[in-house]
Amino acid sequence: MKTILITGATSGIGKALATLCASRGYHVIACGRNEKVLKDLEKIQNVKTLKFDVTDIQQSQSILGNVKPDIAVLNAGVCEYVDVENFEAEMFQRVFSANFFGIVNSISGLLPNMRSGSQIVVVDSLARLLPFTRSQAYGASKAAVHYLTKSLEVDLAKKNIRVQSVSPGFVETPLTDKNDFEMPTKITVEEAVEDMLDGIESSKSSIYFPMGFSLLLRFLSILPSKIKVALSKKIKNKAEV
Repeated sequence: MKTILITGATSGIGKALATLCASRGYHVIACGRNEKVLKDLEKIQNVKTLKFDVTDIQQSQSILGNVKPDIAVLNAGVCEYVDVENFEAEMFQRVFSANFFGIVNSISGLLPNMRSGSQIVVVDSLARLLPFTRSQAYGASKAAVHYLTKSLEVDLAKKNIRVQSVSPGFVETPLTDKNDFEMPTKITVEEAVEDMLDGIESSKSSIYFPMGFSLLLRFLSILPSKIKVALSKKIKNKAEV
């Protein structure tokens, strides 16, 4: 029975994934900051919890340095949108602290104990593929996460540590509940984690869902930059009507 560690496990995709993995017979280590939710998760068979903040490098290294999961799913993250009329540099720092450095901190704690045959699964976002309005901080952080993941895939291959990227589209979670715009092809969190776990258990290097929306965005992402910007401007103008 494999052990799977999941960061950001107290909400959204992370919480649903922890519950699904436990039902599939995995030993789950659910990580997060919300003590109440962690206690609720511990009531589920096969689930243990760790309380820490991924943005704190000392916490991340000391706590994760004591575990040896077969699979580590680095999922914790936040989303904030930019107002260009009130451009806030501190907001970029908050977003990168959680989305990018939270993953870096987690890897720094986990990597020394990861064995041959283990997996690192890193969650980014389809938002990294196009220059969407107001997504400068979130999209940039997820693009950085994706680059980090693929670069690690190259360098950890010699250690036989498999690295996978996960790029979700719109998923019904507390994070997307805050969005005030149309979210095409939004799927339930239960559908999302089914696709996610299937991908983790496969040999796929890159996992995308939902399929139709991800295929569209991946096609658009290979178009010339001028066209991508023009498309994003049209999306912005339509949303403002």
